[in-house]
Amino acid sequence: MNYELYYWPTIQGRGEFVRLALEEAGAAYRDIARERGKGAGVGALMRMLNDRHAERPPFAPPFLKAGRLVIGQTANILQFLGPRHGLVPKDHGGRLFTHQLQLTITDFVAETHDTHHPVASGLYYEDQKKEARRRAADFRKNRIPKFLGYFEHVLAKNARGDRHLLGAKLTYADLSVFQIMAGLQYAFPRTMARAARQHPRLARLHSSVQQRPRLAAYLGSARRIPFNEDGIFRHYPELDAP
Repeated sequence: MNYELYYWPTIQGRGEFVRLALEEAGAAYRDIARERGKGAGVGALMRMLNDRHAERPPFAPPFLKAGRLVIGQTANILQFLGPRHGLVPKDHGGRLFTHQLQLTITDFVAETHDTHHPVASGLYYEDQKKEARRRAADFRKNRIPKFLGYFEHVLAKNARGDRHLLGAKLTYADLSVFQIMAGLQYAFPRTMARAARQHPRLARLHSSVQQRPRLAAYLGSARRIPFNEDGIFRHYPELDAP
């Protein structure tokens, strides 16, 4: 199946979690808003969002068009793609746990975003810098250790080895943990340098995922949008203070 991914063209954001799964799977897909021409670009994305005749419209990007299906929400898209491309265990419990991990990652991503926009998403960072400093300090001290500690524990408890979060094979949850580790290393390099020493299994997971052939090719290509100060993971040195 040829997929169509709809997400903003200049940021990784939540769409990157979907891109990583599609790239690892070797799936054929179009990144619609990053293309030019008829039926492409941000205009095509907005037309899909504003289609008043859509029976089951998406709320916001990312969303994925797969045949006649239009699937919104990152965790929901990955839950759809997982069994189609061998990125979840075969057993029902394993699939549920993979989805559970992805929902936990969704919470982590939201809290990361709120370090630089703690008051309102509609305000500029410069309008809420004081509040952002306070929020980021708590995030560094309490929330990063809590989330990373949880995923480190899950890796340690995997009876099939600690290379993956569950089972013996890679799942989309492993890809998503890689992405949040990469994003946090960009946004909070000083904090994450210390965290890597305290969470060695997560550090190994991050390293092993980025060395997978398809992922390595993608990460080294122009298809991988660089981290920047418009996305979820933003590097403001004052928010990474000790």
